[in-house]
Amino acid sequence: MVILYQCQQYIFAAVKIVCMKDSIDFGKEHIPSLFRKMFYPTLFGMLFSAMFVITDGIFVGRGLGSDALAAVNIVAPLWLFATGVGLMFGMGASVVASIHLSQNKQKAARINMTQSIVVSSLFLLLCSTLIMIFIEPVLQMLGCSPRLLPLAKDYLTGFIPFMAVNALLCSGGFFIRLSGSPSYAMLCTIVAAVLNVGLDYLFIFPLNLGIFGAAIATSLGSIAGAVMILVYLSRKSSLLHFVKIKLTYKSLRLTARNVAYMCNLGFSSFLCEAAIACMMVCGNYVFMRLTGEDGVAAFSIACYFFPIVFMLYNSIAQSVQPIISYNYGASEKKRVRKAFTVALKTALVCGTILCLATVFFSHQIVSMFIDPGLPAHTIATQGLPLFALGFIPFAANIVSIGYFQSVERIKSANGVTILRGFFFMILCFAVIPRMAGVPGAWLSVPVSEIITLIIVVYMYLHNK
Repeated sequence: MVILYQCQQYIFAAVKIVCMKDSIDFGKEHIPSLFRKMFYPTLFGMLFSAMFVITDGIFVGRGLGSDALAAVNIVAPLWLFATGVGLMFGMGASVVASIHLSQNKQKAARINMTQSIVVSSLFLLLCSTLIMIFIEPVLQMLGCSPRLLPLAKDYLTGFIPFMAVNALLCSGGFFIRLSGSPSYAMLCTIVAAVLNVGLDYLFIFPLNLGIFGAAIATSLGSIAGAVMILVYLSRKSSLLHFVKIKLTYKSLRLTARNVAYMCNLGFSSFLCEAAIACMMVCGNYVFMRLTGEDGVAAFSIACYFFPIVFMLYNSIAQSVQPIISYNYGASEKKRVRKAFTVALKTALVCGTILCLATVFFSHQIVSMFIDPGLPAHTIATQGLPLFALGFIPFAANIVSIGYFQSVERIKSANGVTILRGFFFMILCFAVIPRMAGVPGAWLSVPVSEIITLIIVVYMYLHNK
């Protein structure tokens, strides 16, 4: 008991230090400088998240084989669903809270934040229960083959009960950054990532817990980061902190109205994650038909890679969101345009670097996941450079969607997201592989991103 008490005191002391606010003024500070203050901590946090996603894939692929890697890819859409719910509530509530704070309505901002976390957690707990009850039909719906079913079931069992925790880890960062502590938001992500990497190695190799151990490692890492977020948001000294929600009929009716509006604002963030899930499901079906389980294993490497690229672009969108929303609420149009321009330029530069790195080092990237002698290695090495051609238009699309959300252009944000992530992507996966075979399957996502970018440019010029 004494040891536990001492550990608790050390944790609270560390939290007290890192919870100190950064010097941030959303309304007056020079936009490029302000963006850098928000972007670098968010970027480093996302890079650590990317590190644990990559490491998870490396440990599963190297330690358990290509079938295990394919099984994780089958389950991944459900992980993206939880992340999407967290981003939807986080982005929507953050936009509303930013506008409230620019108008000195701190209590309203705190209420919005509390409502979003409570409702999203309850919703995902319900979803987790239903998925565990119907676990095999859910996996079959995701395109799981009988050969991969036992592995996918083991991974799902270790992850699904903690979907709400994973969503909190995503949404909490929005509120902590808006409170003026992007460095602490970064730390929450880093702790989750580092713990996941260490537990991945421990559970897969020394303890031989297999794919179930990999899922538990991810869940425990998310729990650690989520606890840090709850500690921060429970402190009364934080600009945004939890407040008591009344359970009267009138209060619940207002909560429902607020949550509906926040979800509407953040819905395109959910759709972006759902679009990645859609890409995985469509790709799994197409590659299973064209090349069998080896093709699915090869495509799973791109699926590990694509969310990492999304994390980078999303870190840009999340960093600029409070700047744009705050100044939008204060009617500072020039600062809004300047912030969007800085974010877009940053995204295009990052997209170009990622595209070139993937094209020139595809063999090395694939070899991290799969042994060179396996058939899946050859398929992935040939296809990954084609897949990477979509990274540059993808950058512009994600930042543009984030801008539309930040200024409450809900229809534009949702419309672009639905077109790029569902309509064009499904159409491309249905048509291009029939025309060009396996290379066409790899090119389906880049083509859908390019078509979407053309529409975004048209929208910008039409509404300029």
